[in-house]
Amino acid sequence: MTSPAAAQREIASEQSYVDTVYERLDASADVARALVKEGYARGHVGHEGGLVERDAMVFQATRRLTALNAAHDGLVFGRLDLTTGERRYIGRIGVRDADREILLIDWRAPAASVFYQATAADPAGVVRRRVLRCSGSTVVGVEDDLLDAGSAPDDMVVVGEGALLASMSRARDAAMHSVVATIQKEQDDAIRAPSRGATIIGGGPGTGKTVVALHRAAYLLYTERRRFESGGVLVVGPSSVFMAYIERVLPSLGETSVTLRSLGEVVDGVKSRHHDEPVAAAAKGSARMVRVLRRLATEAAPDEPTEYRYFYKDDVLRLDERRLAGLRRHLLHQASYNRAVPRVPAVLAEALWQQVNGERALEKGREGFLEELVDDHRFISFVEAWWPERDAVEMWGSLRERITDVAHGAFRREELEALTASWASGSPSIEDVPLVDELRYLLGEVPPTVDEDADVPKQLMSFERSERENRPSTRSIEDDGYAHVLVDEAQDLSPMQWRMVGRRGRHASWTIVGDPAQSSWPVAAEAEQARLEALEGKPEHRFRLSTNYRNSAEIYDLAADVARRAIPGADLADGVRRTGEQPAHLEVPRGGLLTAVREEAEKLLGRVEGSVAVVTPLALRGALERELAPVLASHDRMRLLDALDTKGLEFDAVVAAEPDLLVGESEAGWRTFYVVLTRATQLLTTIGTTSRWRTEEPS
Repeated sequence: MTSPAAAQREIASEQSYVDTVYERLDASADVARALVKEGYARGHVGHEGGLVERDAMVFQATRRLTALNAAHDGLVFGRLDLTTGERRYIGRIGVRDADREILLIDWRAPAASVFYQATAADPAGVVRRRVLRCSGSTVVGVEDDLLDAGSAPDDMVVVGEGALLASMSRARDAAMHSVVATIQKEQDDAIRAPSRGATIIGGGPGTGKTVVALHRAAYLLYTERRRFESGGVLVVGPSSVFMAYIERVLPSLGETSVTLRSLGEVVDGVKSRHHDEPVAAAAKGSARMVRVLRRLATEAAPDEPTEYRYFYKDDVLRLDERRLAGLRRHLLHQASYNRAVPRVPAVLAEALWQQVNGERALEKGREGFLEELVDDHRFISFVEAWWPERDAVEMWGSLRERITDVAHGAFRREELEALTASWASGSPSIEDVPLVDELRYLLGEVPPTVDEDADVPKQLMSFERSERENRPSTRSIEDDGYAHVLVDEAQDLSPMQWRMVGRRGRHASWTIVGDPAQSSWPVAAEAEQARLEALEGKPEHRFRLSTNYRNSAEIYDLAADVARRAIPGADLADGVRRTGEQPAHLEVPRGGLLTAVREEAEKLLGRVEGSVAVVTPLALRGALERELAPVLASHDRMRLLDALDTKGLEFDAVVAAEPDLLVGESEAGWRTFYVVLTRATQLLTTIGTTSRWRTEEPS
């Protein structure tokens, strides 16, 4: 075993090299700041070319400065000693010295791939792989893997027990960290998969699917920057809690040009952080909702006029309900509702002109008729009342009153009641956001001008419509597309959510991460069909991660037992870390549940250095918030979360309150409970007034 003195000498040697790299990083940052300053000065040269040059210089220099700043913490993390005698240092970004010689290799570069691919069975020319553990710019430790002992010099020092086991024991805090220094071979294979098509990353809980996917996004931006940076990379996760948890990972890898959205934030202008209760959520997510929304977007609203009369010369011109319905079908056959808006005046005018028979009216001719018609405020008012521009958010808001009329038998009575109740607050839930998006595409957008090639009389080309004030709006659907879409916890997406995300990736490559055993969506076949439609036949590259690095083996043994009983075909990973701490199970009287949860949470806060989560059924959320309020206020390491909000997260310790209530919350209750059990890295306690979940077979 390496002596402490020898280890300290190695640390000091590495610190000297790291200091040199940081000096060059600071010099590069100074150059970038100088370029920003110079760029702004170019804007004062007095001609348009100077402004263009200014914008380009400032943009490029600012982007470089942002990347340098983001990579500052833990910049250097790896070293390779090769059989050739070469040393390669690996870091979050590439750094060169003043003579353009390489000091630090970007982890995504081909020359760095051997850092992740080399093994003792296949060293690939690597004698020693070293991981540098740093706090800011200070080296605090090194961990070595000796891969080719036969090629090692006699004086080579090997320190520690290996970087991976060291990283697994680190306390968790409120954010996910990059694991760029400890990526394993099967993970690296997925990260460096071909960029085209869809890369599907599967595996059980704790196998590193999320962090591998995020490293893949950084790798793609490095290898094909022009394509992915210009087209954009969208990362979609299950909740705002999850997005806050992962938001540091990509910047720490040198990437700051990625859009992160939770499922409740995918549509610009609409944001939600709360879920509906299970019956309403399942109804809203079902593919049945497409037909309902299509009827909502095309059928006449209850307050729209059903008849129009116009007196012209000696004629009484009339559009009755049947005729107006026919005109509606004609318009919608040609275009979506809002795209038909500019054509409506001409179509109505033509239908009225066809009824003109009087001698005086015919003398005026069609041109005279149109001139008089478009100047008549009553006609203008009718057009705007019969075919108003429609906004997706406003139309979604009408669902509470109209759902029964437009459902046409799509939902059972209890589903309709749950849907109606869910819209009572007037604010959209996470499950409502895909409905708003569907309506955006069904309605379309009002064209900025009338198509000059269209058969529209010139009198109607400039037909003006009054603007409604304070109308909600979302971004143009023309701006929705991305070059790459990454979906995490994909097993939870409903068919409607797949349709929403799919629109962002029509022409994109994809990374899809998930585990069917953790799915909270009750109808797997329906969601799978929607996923296939979203991918539109793109080729798939599949990877399975097999090792659970998150949970202690004791905790995962319990979770795996639940999965075997309740989840057919669950993909169970291999646990690699034992702590000697078995999960604890407490059964308490009904009146003592809240107190027991609080006391256990406080006890766990004292036993771990990192984060503690209390997971609650929805029915107990309010009571536990009140009980835990003092603890939550004084300990920022503790969180109170609904079961669904734990998706993708991990904590040093977890208290699962009333498990039998958790598993009974929805059709997917057992799968969700399996997720809850696999959030804990060190300690797990379940507390309930009953313990049926431990012995009863799921129905």
